[in-house]
Amino acid sequence: MNTYIPNIPDIDKKRIVIIGGGFAGLKFVRKMVCQGYQIVILDKNNYHQFQPLLYQVATSGLEPSAISFPFRKILQNFKHTHFRIASLIEIFKDKNEIQTSIGKLKYDYLILAMGATTNFFGQKNIEKFSLSMKTSADAIFIRNTILQNFENSLLETDSCKIDNYLNIVLVGGGPTGVELAGALAEMKKYIFPKDYPELDLKNMHIALYEASPKLLTGMSNFSSEKALSYLKKLGVEVYLNTSVTDYNGEELFLSDGTTIRSKTVVWSAGVIANTCKGIDPKNLANGNRIIVDRYNRIKGFDNIFVLGDQCYMETPLYPKGHPQVAQTAIQQALNLANNISRMASSKAMKEFEYKDKGSMATIGRNLAVADLPSIKLGGFIAWLLWSVVHLFTIVGIKNKLSTFLNWLWSYFTYDQSLRILIIPKKNSPKSDEDN
Repeated sequence: MNTYIPNIPDIDKKRIVIIGGGFAGLKFVRKMVCQGYQIVILDKNNYHQFQPLLYQVATSGLEPSAISFPFRKILQNFKHTHFRIASLIEIFKDKNEIQTSIGKLKYDYLILAMGATTNFFGQKNIEKFSLSMKTSADAIFIRNTILQNFENSLLETDSCKIDNYLNIVLVGGGPTGVELAGALAEMKKYIFPKDYPELDLKNMHIALYEASPKLLTGMSNFSSEKALSYLKKLGVEVYLNTSVTDYNGEELFLSDGTTIRSKTVVWSAGVIANTCKGIDPKNLANGNRIIVDRYNRIKGFDNIFVLGDQCYMETPLYPKGHPQVAQTAIQQALNLANNISRMASSKAMKEFEYKDKGSMATIGRNLAVADLPSIKLGGFIAWLLWSVVHLFTIVGIKNKLSTFLNWLWSYFTYDQSLRILIIPKKNSPKSDEDN
């Protein structure tokens, strides 16, 4: 589309265009909506999603709406703000203009906060047949796949085919893989025996494969070892120093020469930053991350900035770039918002300096790990801290309350009430019998 996006008026205010409504984009918008600018936010979805809890949607612990919040609800009380569902295609820096999937748009400041997507490292078969979990839709699809495979297993008499439906393989020992493995192990222990009494769940295997020598590589050895012991305690089969070489939808091929049969493989072995045309390849670092200066500005661009997972900034404390976590995105967004206000007042900008507030991962009921600046925790205290921090970070009072009630119900009943298969019908013309 070569026309300009309609219904976004040209007014006597500078226009800030934000691409992406994740942690960075949303924090930046909330900081800038009352600062005298016209704000335009573009995202592929019409809602902000709380990614750290996607695994609970995938394992029937939460409904998608509990961790999602509509952008229009956030913006509805602010003037000169606009939201559109769109994707960025190309940047024309000489024109201060972008091409999107719905048309062109002028900008005074452009903020790229498109985040990252699953990295399959060029393995086409794995990309085709495995499952990934970066969006609410992905999480629902994983939930549907697991539940449908259990239903299918009830229709089989061949033990090998039954095992193939029941076995679940997770690839990647980061927070996503570890948390999903723990949640599935608890479903195997508390949920599936009641829902599927006809099945012998001793034959169900939950396996986690990690190519490196430890789990949670971004955390301390204490947390890594604790997470490993917790997963083993829950019955998860953990294989370190083992990578996946191929997958055909039925068989998983491993670097040690072995083969595992499973119809459910969840890939969370890495991420790669989203990108677009108009960015010089010389400005890209590993994982497609865009190289920025200490003000989150792309080198050679005066008014284009990058936040969060998408940017690569070297500092004395982080010579290989900052961790791709929510806190990095949030802190960069706040610093950039303050810097744009400083520029408007002809004040010098402040360099970004990341303050590590710690990292956490939960493995199961009363089991979690936390690396805090002054102490490392494991077990119930870490789990309680993880729960409180995540509950208060979710957007919206209703969402916080819904999540809390779901957690409370699950904790005391050892049950979940969201094990429903929601499969949309294909759009097809109605037959005569339907009319």
